[in-house]
Amino acid sequence: MEHPKVFLSHASEDKVHFVDEFALKLTEEGIDVWLDKWEMLPGDSLVDKIFEEGLKNAQAVIIVLSENSVSKPWVREELNTSIVNKLQKGTRIIPVVIDKCEVPQSLKSTLWEQISDTNDYKESLDRILASIYGKILKPKIGAIPAYTSSRIHEIAGLESIDSLILRLSCESVSEWPVEPIDPKDVFHKDNKEAPSKSQVLESIEILKDQNYLSVSYTFGGGSEHWGCHYNVTLYGYEEYCKAYINDYTKILDSAIGLIVNEDTLTNYGLRDKLEISLPLATHIIRLLENSDYVKVGGECGTRVAIYNVSAKLRRTMR
Repeated sequence: MEHPKVFLSHASEDKVHFVDEFALKLTEEGIDVWLDKWEMLPGDSLVDKIFEEGLKNAQAVIIVLSENSVSKPWVREELNTSIVNKLQKGTRIIPVVIDKCEVPQSLKSTLWEQISDTNDYKESLDRILASIYGKILKPKIGAIPAYTSSRIHEIAGLESIDSLILRLSCESVSEWPVEPIDPKDVFHKDNKEAPSKSQVLESIEILKDQNYLSVSYTFGGGSEHWGCHYNVTLYGYEEYCKAYINDYTKILDSAIGLIVNEDTLTNYGLRDKLEISLPLATHIIRLLENSDYVKVGGECGTRVAIYNVSAKLRRTMR
């Protein structure tokens, strides 16, 4: 690949504090820069050197715009010639603005690069180089996040990511549906479905506001500290069950039948007879308790026992 030829149009007053170093940086990046002090010797024709050699052969023209240069006749002549070349040959014009000057009307529709600090402009230099070499700075598109293709069922009122956070939270529960959850234990880097930390925390806040979660905030700790822990509410777990537990309505009906007709009065009993998880069995009893269908007592560890079945629950079986 040949070194691209670039003509550097500027005012002499800008050489010391910007142009000379800028031209050197371009050269170090493989650009064949046409700079008057490098190309012209005493006795050379200004017109021939600038217009017949520099501008004529340039693939791109960088015009350094400043309060010094915008009023210079030579700069305006170089600009006019560059615009003609742009129309005739496709020469790229790259305006570089280094102070609060008035950009010429002929460049108003051209995207220019603003350099606010002439001592530190690496990002601007990278964009200028990308323009000269015809490269784009857009990063390579990565793989689609695993969580976007996860098993997500929409829950009314929630976005997909909130439904996902609720599902992963409920599925992380091993014994009690309301046991405390530390988000770092669920959404760690090994969990391929886990979104970013900021997305998870935002979703937890939204789920809290809609009563899917009960959240407690904490302070201190190191970089691994998420600043909160939470519980899935009875309502939140119920919505999870409706969305993600296959045949949940049938399981609930079967559980009521076992409670009323067969005196299966513990969560362990429901778990074993229905072949469901312990958290789900516990949730069903808690759900019935919340609706005053049963009364619960005699808890021992993770065992939940019903001591009274209401008449209205029995009536549902008739």
